[in-house]
Amino acid sequence: MIETGLRDKVVIVTGGAAGIGKATAQRFAQEGCRVASWDVKEAPPEAGGIFQKVDTSNAAAVDTAVREVKERWGAIHVLVNNAGILRDSQLVKFKEGTLAGTMSEEQFDSVISVNLKGVFLCARAVVPHMIAGGGGVILNASSVVGLYGNFGQTNYVAAKAGLIGMTRVWARELGKHHIRVNAVAPGFIATDMVKSMPDKILQSMKEHTPLGRMGQPEDIANAYLWLASDAASFVSGTVLSVDGGVVTGT
Repeated sequence: MIETGLRDKVVIVTGGAAGIGKATAQRFAQEGCRVASWDVKEAPPEAGGIFQKVDTSNAAAVDTAVREVKERWGAIHVLVNNAGILRDSQLVKFKEGTLAGTMSEEQFDSVISVNLKGVFLCARAVVPHMIAGGGGVILNASSVVGLYGNFGQTNYVAAKAGLIGMTRVWARELGKHHIRVNAVAPGFIATDMVKSMPDKILQSMKEHTPLGRMGQPEDIANAYLWLASDAASFVSGTVLSVDGGVVTGT
């Protein structure tokens, strides 16, 4: 069995109330970590951890929550930037030759604020504590659509592609402080939100995945755990696709 080196480490997981975030918080707790789950939705604390209601797009809220974690446990070793929202719409939509709709500024700004700016705010608040503690790991939730685009998701794709760029910049900037930074790019994952979609769409997702199934939140949680562990101690600046083999054009 591979020793992860994560027991007693302090881990922050954003978007931890449900789906991939909840599975990730649980997985790190199972490994013996002290976990702080953040979300804008109320949720019970995971085993071995605490829950904090935090809007990651709000700098003051992030700074306060980071300070509380540091005061409680004395350090922050791992940050999993998992929080994200969807506000899908076509850039412009024409129907029978007439403009039928556009993506609104609110739709664009809200997704960029949470999915991109929120990651920036969380990392900015946590990194000084990691440097003071001798190092750490930052993991960012990108997506396969950040690699190849997706219909009706200008805002979401822009944010997820931006995260890949930020991941690579931070890996260069923070490596000298012994901080590793990586991104995970999930494919079609069977979260509660996704499973509520029509059966026709779910079947299409499976058909577009070479392994013939959708991923589970635990598949992404295990990827986060590995990237945070000692087993990945020389991995930084990379994007790990966890997508069942989904590639451009499939």
